[in-house]
Amino acid sequence: MVDNTSAAALRSILDGRWSAVRDEVRDSLNSADWATPTEPVPIADYRERTTSQLLQLLREPWTRAGFSAQPGQPGDIGASLTAFECLGHVDLSLFVKVGVQVGLFGGAIAGLGTERHHREYLDRIAAGDLLGCFAMTEVGGGSDVANLGTTATYDPGRDEIVVHSPTPSATKDYIGNAAKDGTLAAVFAQLVVDGTSHGVHCVLVPIRDEAGQPVPGVTIGDCGAKIGLPGVDNGELTFDQVRVPRDNLLDRFGRIEPASPDQPSGAYTSPIESGARRFFSMLGTLVRGRVSVGGGAGAATRNALALAIRYALVREQFNRPDSDDGIPLMEYATHRRRLLIPLARSYALALATNDLVANLHELQGDSGGEADEGAVRRLEERAASLKVANTDHATRTIQTCREACGGAGYMWENRFGALKADTDVFTTFEGDNTVLLQLVAKGLLTQYKDSFESFDTRAMIAFAARNVAETVVERAFGGSIIGRLVAGAPGRDADNALQDRGGQLAIFEDREEHTVATLAARMRARAGASDESDESDESGEGVDPVEILRQTQPHMIAAAWAHIDRLLLESFAAVAEECEDDATRELLCTVCDLFVYSTVEANATWFLEHGRISPDQSKAISRRVDELCAELAPHAATLVDAFGLADAWLECPLLDRA
Repeated sequence: MVDNTSAAALRSILDGRWSAVRDEVRDSLNSADWATPTEPVPIADYRERTTSQLLQLLREPWTRAGFSAQPGQPGDIGASLTAFECLGHVDLSLFVKVGVQVGLFGGAIAGLGTERHHREYLDRIAAGDLLGCFAMTEVGGGSDVANLGTTATYDPGRDEIVVHSPTPSATKDYIGNAAKDGTLAAVFAQLVVDGTSHGVHCVLVPIRDEAGQPVPGVTIGDCGAKIGLPGVDNGELTFDQVRVPRDNLLDRFGRIEPASPDQPSGAYTSPIESGARRFFSMLGTLVRGRVSVGGGAGAATRNALALAIRYALVREQFNRPDSDDGIPLMEYATHRRRLLIPLARSYALALATNDLVANLHELQGDSGGEADEGAVRRLEERAASLKVANTDHATRTIQTCREACGGAGYMWENRFGALKADTDVFTTFEGDNTVLLQLVAKGLLTQYKDSFESFDTRAMIAFAARNVAETVVERAFGGSIIGRLVAGAPGRDADNALQDRGGQLAIFEDREEHTVATLAARMRARAGASDESDESDESGEGVDPVEILRQTQPHMIAAAWAHIDRLLLESFAAVAEECEDDATRELLCTVCDLFVYSTVEANATWFLEHGRISPDQSKAISRRVDELCAELAPHAATLVDAFGLADAWLECPLLDRA
């Protein structure tokens, strides 16, 4: 049974700072017409449906929150990201379609363009009068953005930029909005001026004329059927010497001065001298996409948990001894574990995502994007961390929820098929998760040296091999609250520490500190560093970064996950500590404890191998997980009702036939 008072209090906490935006989405889209269809729909029909819904949504004021009425100024970034996350509850094809149009295409122009680009394009994009594409990924490279093959060469004689795909591997692939709807593409290419490449920049290239036909020089292909997201028209783009005006270069970070008597070939100028720093500054403005993908995955996971937990509360399996009464699935300890442990992690992820959105809003919204470089790097690392955490959790948990509903979960009408299929790609777009985990680990190493540029691999390894002996955890969320809790911790012995919030935080910090320090030690050993080599070239010459990364990649992944778990606990602990209502606080703290104990249990091998817990303590931790699941089972309906999911988004025969 749902405790409406507790559910409302928890919903307010989970909704966070932009709760009014969540309510707008709930009110606007609480209809079966918006929700993911409960039977398969042909691709062509689904694409038409999604395009129609996109155009309807763009008439809603909350979909324009990310664009300011003042050209050159940021919009309400937090409101925009929150509204976008909510679409992950509704229909993930629509989520991605809106994301391509507003977040990626519009975001590229907002983040990489200047005021004249904003004036010319953003209103039309927000109104749906100009549908576009974000053309970054190529056949020959996914994560290796710095080495894209497409070129954009300045022709000073005609004051134009020539966009070209020199090889088949330079074909832009999997591009949303390309196969059917897009008319203008934000194309990422190597910018060449006077024979010199200045790295990847973004150029606006028309791909269709007013009749919907490809413009001369542009070839458009249709990616066709995918595992999921049938409403998104992914396509391929190739360019054969396509000419666009020089002004089509999005030139916030680098511009082309036109040809003149003194400079007949034109000249490239940039406010950022270093090419590597310029590249990462450009990609940093697009961090909203990574935040959004994580948020959408988290939303879809909460849908799956709501369905599976409600089913487990009413579906009976076997009878009680000497009785005709059936036993609800939620009364079985194994079933409680399989659903309530991921529920606790979903709470942690939702709260951490709220904190991340607030960080991004304050950094880019209040500053207009001109923020401290170190703060930007930390934001990028946290965005990568939570994108991985949310999408990995989605893949695992949606599958678990499907299995927890047995054969009913396998029926398309009960929604798990679409949830599984549509979220599958989230682990690899906006950054492959394995690559992002390595990026996070690099950030953990290089945050101790402010002068690093762009997480340069060779410099990072050289520095780690010489200087990182002890690490210092930089707290991301919770501020002084977390510091106070850790300061009052009883120590890092598991018997006492796990019973105290500050002690829990200290144990998670200890795991991260140790893992990062030993990662540096492994790099040091493999780089051949010793006391005698301390005076060697600090540039890292002589170090083979590829070989060292190959040998230490598993440990990099482990360090990144330790960091992610600590971030999640910080957010959860801060919110639980600040909760003023005693009953709500007690329930929230129990969910937080389950997150902590289950995380330690899942990583028991590390804690045992490194002497943080004994075998007896490991057994006691598992018993405590069982106890916490039993304590939370009577509150399970309340905990999922707190997600605030509209009935239309979950409507299916699953519960009716339980």
